[in-house]
Amino acid sequence: MRLDKYLKVARIIKRRTVANDACDAGKVAVNGKVARASYDVKEGDVVEITLGEKTIKFKVTSVKEVVKKEEAATMYEYVN
Repeated sequence: MRLDKYLKVARIIKRRTVANDACDAGKVAVNGKVARASYDVKEGDVVEITLGEKTIKFKVTSVKEVVKKEEAATMYEYVN
């Protein structure tokens, strides 16, 4: 699944276009490397997003095309 779509489906970023813009601006890194929106997300990837002063780092635990709102948080786990 594309990185921008994953961020939207997992409800980390509210809209896919915003996720796409963040990737284009170089604010999203996967496994320590800046990633494009078209990056193919796999289980075990560590994603780091910098939005303003805030940095979010998480590990991908599952990749699903469709997920309910309540189950979205099970697609990743935060990493310090």
